[in-house]
Amino acid sequence: MSAQQGRAREPVLRVHGIGKRYGSRDALHEVSFSAHAGEMVAVIGPNGAGKTTLLSILAGAQSPSAGTVDCVAREIGWVPQQSALYSKLSVLENLRLFARLERVADPDATIARMLEQTGLAERADERVQRLSGGNRQRVNVAVGLIADPPVLVLDEPSAALDPGQRERLWQFIGERAGDGTSVVFSTHMLHEAQLFANRVIVLRRARQGSRSVSPQQRN
Repeated sequence: MSAQQGRAREPVLRVHGIGKRYGSRDALHEVSFSAHAGEMVAVIGPNGAGKTTLLSILAGAQSPSAGTVDCVAREIGWVPQQSALYSKLSVLENLRLFARLERVADPDATIARMLEQTGLAERADERVQRLSGGNRQRVNVAVGLIADPPVLVLDEPSAALDPGQRERLWQFIGERAGDGTSVVFSTHMLHEAQLFANRVIVLRRARQGSRSVSPQQRN
């Protein structure tokens, strides 16, 4: 293997021994995994297992009590379950705002590309509050991708969407993974993990740890 091939196969995201405590309660305990470019990693587990806590730590929205998160470019796109959009602004105005906040080098070209890729070009001037849940979530994902991060983290991205909206959303996310973006997502729908993930991280309740399941190990 050449040095260039070796670097290409190195993970873009490494998570080692992540733990989170709230007072005397463990929300996460020693979670470790890695993700490569273009890989889709699902995080599943029962309510209270710490899925949202883990993803918010990966995104830098909160700090771990233990462990480390290492991203090759130190840039991780974050799509929380609760939309971070400004409902009274249009789709275009939201994207312009977040492009400016992320200091995107060529915001006009980037926004035009995101509108095309999300299929929202015809709704660019429409206020977010008037969009369907599926279209609003696509804008939410576009915001997470506005700075073209090597890693995209999504918390329950298809929650509350109907089957058609869900299919379009996963098609869009899958296309980004196909272009090399590493995607880490949580879901309570096991069939989504089976359909879309290359690998699954199973979180148990704190103190019981977690495990990574390869596609060959899934039933």
